[in-house]
Amino acid sequence: MASIKRIIECVPNFSEGRDMGVIKQITSEIESTDGVRLLDVDPGEATNRTVVTFVGEPEAVVEAAFKAVRKAGELIDMRQHHGAHPRIGATDVLPLVPVSGITLEECAELARGLAERIAAELRIPCYCYEAAALRPGRANLAVCRKGEYEAIAERLGDEAERPDFGYRPYDDDMARTGCTVVGARDFLIAVNFNLNTTSTRRANAVAFDVREKGRPERTGNPITGPIVRDAEGNPVMRPGTLKCTKAIGWFIKEYGIAQVSMNITNVNVTPLHVAFEEVCRCAEARGLRVTGTEIVGLVPEHSLIDAGKHFLKKQHRSCGIPKGDILNIAVKSLGLDDLKPFVPEEKVIEYLLAAGENHEGRLTAMTVEGFADETLRESPAPGGGSVSAYMGALGAALGTMVANLSAHKPGWDDRWEEFGVWAAKGVEIETELLRLVDEDTEAFNRIMAAFSMPKATDEDKKLRSEAIQRATLFAAQVPLETMKASSKVFELCRAMVEQGNPNSVSDAGVGALAARAAVMGAGLNVKINAASLKDKGVADGLVAEADRLMAEACGAEAAILEMVNKVINKD
Repeated sequence: MASIKRIIECVPNFSEGRDMGVIKQITSEIESTDGVRLLDVDPGEATNRTVVTFVGEPEAVVEAAFKAVRKAGELIDMRQHHGAHPRIGATDVLPLVPVSGITLEECAELARGLAERIAAELRIPCYCYEAAALRPGRANLAVCRKGEYEAIAERLGDEAERPDFGYRPYDDDMARTGCTVVGARDFLIAVNFNLNTTSTRRANAVAFDVREKGRPERTGNPITGPIVRDAEGNPVMRPGTLKCTKAIGWFIKEYGIAQVSMNITNVNVTPLHVAFEEVCRCAEARGLRVTGTEIVGLVPEHSLIDAGKHFLKKQHRSCGIPKGDILNIAVKSLGLDDLKPFVPEEKVIEYLLAAGENHEGRLTAMTVEGFADETLRESPAPGGGSVSAYMGALGAALGTMVANLSAHKPGWDDRWEEFGVWAAKGVEIETELLRLVDEDTEAFNRIMAAFSMPKATDEDKKLRSEAIQRATLFAAQVPLETMKASSKVFELCRAMVEQGNPNSVSDAGVGALAARAAVMGAGLNVKINAASLKDKGVADGLVAEADRLMAEACGAEAAILEMVNKVINKD
């Protein structure tokens, strides 16, 4: 089995959000690095800050990050910087985030090495935070950035406050570049909740209500009363309601509103939609209203899908619908298009990564007409295997349609969840079968590639023969997977005939017909490929399983059609 490719994400925040020429020079350093893909550049005028996101293999990302820090240090003079967001340097914060094939601990080691290199070669002092923290208490970014840029000179005089790498007396170079905070963390969502107020004070009140840190306890007046302190003199904090969140309130001049600006550091603990609803609740308690949400940088797809499903369930609606429809519900429910259009292809990390892949020739990306035209051409692929998988997907889609119609049928409101469960199962089956549409053509392509291998020597012939057998086995296994997936459609269609909207019973029947055709067609492909296998034991096993599935499919189809006809002919 092929190993998972090692991919990390880097999300540096540069203290420049107004001069696009400066921003472009910094991002050009990233783009010039082989093995790195720039995903997003999100400047903010009021914050005077740009959040950049890029991904790639670890070594390439670390190199790109170093080059970007170097360029930012050359172009940004912190002595002239003013903005609404906390900051400590030209490159304010520089986190590395594991995406695939690498652990958070490995990213932490990379971050410490990067911080040491920045300090040594660029003479920019660095603090290490989150998983890369080298000192107790410095995991929290706010601790590393305490007092912000203006406090750097004072902090250098305190040994406990000195940076982890690059300590030296305060000088003109440091005054110009400031410091940088380098770290490693899990995926973080930076989100601003828009309020129908211009009051920073009230936005801060909501932020303190929800953020994990909360607010200091006070005696007497809750705003101006003396802060309660513990035996060591530290403020006693009253925690907020949302774990794994950091938040402040601010006023954004370009929008003319105040916002609760939040970082969700663990979306598994506090999902995006949970944070949104809690901010809404706390805002309403203070006479405010959340008018929408602004995602800063990128968001993982599952956060929006989970949000869409949450709001659908609140409406007693089925979640067994196309992913794009669920995403649209999330956008509208969270108000992601409140301030400007929300374009998923530009904000969802998986979609940006997919946009860089080569989708040429993918059957599932074609129109219905294009798929049919591609099939009728003289080329042997796509053939019966891909068409069988597509028929199975259509069968699953029809069964799911009946489930969704039943979930939304007037008078059946108390059954929406029952049918929603069936619809969700149908979507899973359809998704698997659509994947197999292209997988079957890929199996054929592997066989053609094996046959095209050289055969000049005995060794060539041996390697070629082995490759042909491996490809042929794969070409038999893929349609067998199609048979198994298509067989799941019968349970769905049977349930919809028995329990679903009787006005749509014929659709469930057609779904069963399509599923049987898919199983029978894929079975033929199993058999024709198994016949070319030299290992007859393996071949006989594949054929036997295919025969069993084909017989079961014929029986299931006949039973479902009998039920369909009874419903249709019922007086």
